[in-house]
Amino acid sequence: MVRTHVMLPESLVAELDEVVQKRQRSAFVEAAIREKLLRQRQFSVLRRTAGALRGEKGVAWDGDPSSWVRSVREADEAVRPAGVARPGR
Repeated sequence: MVRTHVMLPESLVAELDEVVQKRQRSAFVEAAIREKLLRQRQFSVLRRTAGALRGEKGVAWDGDPSSWVRSVREADEAVRPAGVARPGR
């Protein structure tokens, strides 16, 4: 493990202290960074693949879109690292 000292604005640390116990700061910040990196990777993939299915027939969600969305969310939960909440929750 690499130990790094990062300077954060005092106002951000104060807000963090309102939400998280002091002994939990590092774990909270680690989870936040991992979540942000995951979102950035997902956004990058979405940007690279935008429009890839344009005009395609027989895609997975054609029959029952809500069922397809539910199955994708369940698969996402199955691979999500412990302690990382689904974005927006």
